Amino acid sequence: QLVESGGDSVQAGGSLRLSCEASGYTGCMGWFRQAPGKEREGVASIYRGNSNYADSVKGRFTISRDSAKKTVFLQMNSLKPEDSGMYYCAPDCRLGAVNVNSVAYWGQGTQVTVS
Repeated sequence: QLVESGGDSVQAGGSLRLSCEASGYTGCMGWFRQAPGKEREGVASIYRGNSNYADSVKGRFTISRDSAKKTVFLQMNSLKPEDSGMYYCAPDCRLGAVNVNSVAYWGQGTQVTVS
């Protein structure tokens, strides 16, 4: 089961920390986002302590994992309006656009709005 939380409405330049309860998932985990009318895209991933980021968020977002709490986090700083969208976590490490049907499990998502 995947349960995302932490989304909110913030002003540009602000910060948010998203959480994903990922009970049962011990492999690669990623954060994805989807804005209205756009494809879902992977923005950050973590596997065995190694993290990767899409160019659009590099230097602003940080993905981390608390294995004991089975939670994956996404710290988002210096937020921009173009970061707005629904954010999802998933057991997938791809960055960039992904076919939603190519990932077996998605959570319900958490909404981030930057104005």
